[in-house]
Amino acid sequence: MSEPYQPRIIITTAGFGEGHNSAANNLASALESEAEVEVVDPCDRGSPNLNQQLRRFYRFVTTHTPKLWSRIYKSTERHDFSKERFPLMRKPENILHDLLFSFSPDAIISTYPLYPYFLDRSFRRGASKVPVFTVITDSIEINAAWSKAPTDFWLVTDDLTKKKLIAKGLPAEKIIVTGFAVHPRFQTLTPLTSQVSCTPFKVLYFPTSKKPTVRKHLRAILDVPGNQTQVTVVLGRNVRKLYERAREIQEQYPGRVQIKGWTRKVPELLSSHHLTIGKAGGATVHEAIAAQCPMLISHLVPGQEQGNLDLLHDIGAGQLCDTEEQMTSAITQMLANDAREWRTMKDNLAASAMPCGSATAAQFILKQIRPES
Repeated sequence: MSEPYQPRIIITTAGFGEGHNSAANNLASALESEAEVEVVDPCDRGSPNLNQQLRRFYRFVTTHTPKLWSRIYKSTERHDFSKERFPLMRKPENILHDLLFSFSPDAIISTYPLYPYFLDRSFRRGASKVPVFTVITDSIEINAAWSKAPTDFWLVTDDLTKKKLIAKGLPAEKIIVTGFAVHPRFQTLTPLTSQVSCTPFKVLYFPTSKKPTVRKHLRAILDVPGNQTQVTVVLGRNVRKLYERAREIQEQYPGRVQIKGWTRKVPELLSSHHLTIGKAGGATVHEAIAAQCPMLISHLVPGQEQGNLDLLHDIGAGQLCDTEEQMTSAITQMLANDAREWRTMKDNLAASAMPCGSATAAQFILKQIRPES
């Protein structure tokens, strides 16, 4: 008996922000048992040294001068990516074009907005036309680079984003609400319920690379009146830069601070903590929503991340707290009256969470490309 046919799928990503890579890798995990998948970053393959420099520039500007990045980001609204060919993107475009011939995909999933334009030109240059699925990794405030992309379907995170895109003139039948493509492991986890004890109140903190803010934010969390907060701080790629500062706070508040470097247990951590604090990136915000973990935004890149904050507001599950005073005040208010506000936020999230985003997207894509039996 012959093996069932497995479609071949290319998933394209880029290293500018964590959302693109997270969505791409999580979709690959959801598809791996039913398709042959190739995850590729054409920018990294085409110009690895330049790509590294651009990524470092992106991280620096979005962290230290977010208003400047907002102006750069908004300027792209005026560009017509279907006609323009940036010299910097010539090699990545050629890499993707060649991969269409060497891999012969049945479909292409793009988690970065520029690649559908590359693909459209490749199809016109002789590559076999296959369905293109554009996975939008932000919410509500969607850049024109995404909405004008030549694609067969847009896969979006929520109903509000779909309504916004329809208002821009996109056909409703091509906009599919799947939820953010969080890791499939979120489906197997049991988040804290709104009825659990909040003593101690466990906070998961993802700092940016800004050195001065780590100690300030940790003290703001730990100095909440009542002395009932504990913090798990995940340093990630900033472990060398920030460890000594986090360690200093750990020594000042014995037994209340846990320090982690790079971890693959983010779904488990989010599901077992009462609150998360971090930047308003698409992956972080939607992982918090999937884990039903209320969130305070400590760093916002205007324009690009505003929609993610707006989604938290709409759900009733978080707010912007970019000063230490706001952070302490927000946690204090959450815990007042037997944590009444926090419990309401948890109930709101329980009604809105979509922990199956990658599986939903994977099944929709497979349904579109499988031959009819």
